[in-house]
Amino acid sequence: MTDRYCVFGNPVAHSRSPAIHARFAAQCHQDLSYEAILAPLDGFAATVRSFVAAGGKGANVTLPFKEEAFGLCTRRSARAERAGAVNTLAFTGPEIFGDNTDGAGLVRDIEVNLEFPLAGRSVLLLGAGGAARGVIAPILERQPAGLFIANRTADKAEALARRFSELAAPQEYRLRGATMEATAGPRVDAGNFAKTAGRIFDVVINATSASLSGAALPLPAGIFAPDSLAYDMMYGKGDTPFLALAREQGAARLADGLGMLVEQAAEAFLVWRGVRPDSAPVLAALREQLAT
Repeated sequence: MTDRYCVFGNPVAHSRSPAIHARFAAQCHQDLSYEAILAPLDGFAATVRSFVAAGGKGANVTLPFKEEAFGLCTRRSARAERAGAVNTLAFTGPEIFGDNTDGAGLVRDIEVNLEFPLAGRSVLLLGAGGAARGVIAPILERQPAGLFIANRTADKAEALARRFSELAAPQEYRLRGATMEATAGPRVDAGNFAKTAGRIFDVVINATSASLSGAALPLPAGIFAPDSLAYDMMYGKGDTPFLALAREQGAARLADGLGMLVEQAAEAFLVWRGVRPDSAPVLAALREQLAT
């Protein structure tokens, strides 16, 4: 019997996940189907339970249900626990296992596909919602020089910085003379957008939903380093509003979130099926479709 998977969201009709997982399944010779399911804003849990009762094996979760999915799980991965949000569900009997593959997808897209190492770089993360929480730990694990979390309301950004402060603690100890000395971990700061004024960043990542609504972000001028990367987790045909602003402000490289979407999907496929698909040809095909 064909195993059933899906993506839950609201809205969800635009999702490219069914096409991505269909390509993964064909490539890896896996017998599965994958569909997009619109969950009511006040009926996510009931929609998930109905899918499980109908034989569903697993699901992806997109906006705005990642935090609600976290609470629905009976067991969660360490990276989901750190994020406080879940984008991947696996169903086995009465168990609902939750994982978060967003951060792994983002880091792989930036470091492998874009060939832009994060180690030693200064990173600005825009937003303090579930999308931001899912990527902070994986970013810090790459040992950037520092991470600044900026949000319209500073208190949410500052709360996130405190939540992940232990990952910015000294990472290791080394012998210097007769004493053991701690090497510093990446510094984590936070504040509102205005607090980024006067700072320069090597990587600026938009984890807000502003690009979905076409809203502009109030970013100060001069925040992009000469060889900087501007990365929007959203994607579309042409520049998103954030990428258009980054281009105007002199960012050297621009990237949308299509690669992140494919890479987090590949990570979810590994969770479900125990095999990692080759993401490169799938990303290339989707990029070509988006350009036409």
